[in-house]
Amino acid sequence: QVQLQESGPGLVKPSQTLSLTCTVSGHSITADYYSWAWIRQPPGKGLEWVGYIVYTGSAYYSPSLESRTSISRDTSKNQFTLQLSSVTPEDTAMYFCARAPHCSGSICSIDYWGQGTQITVSS
Repeated sequence: QVQLQESGPGLVKPSQTLSLTCTVSGHSITADYYSWAWIRQPPGKGLEWVGYIVYTGSAYYSPSLESRTSISRDTSKNQFTLQLSSVTPEDTAMYFCARAPHCSGSICSIDYWGQGTQITVSS
């Protein structure tokens, strides 16, 4: 069974870099054709796609966040990581990692989700 677990700091100060890690079990992140995504949900708002990393290691980002976002992976630990720089209170959200069987541009189908981790940006 595929399981994803997010880990992160919980509270980040404005202008700092947020770093989140997703640990995957039950499926290799290098297995053919799957992508691994980050999605967030600000309080009172809908889901927002952040970006994803493909099984090949290539990464794609939401155009609105691209200048501040980096997604990488550690294949030895079966983990992938989100870094979001220069955070502001508008980056406060529940952050989810997920497995995407198919992505085309900025549209991904999702079949497994992590439980999510709350990130608050505040001084």
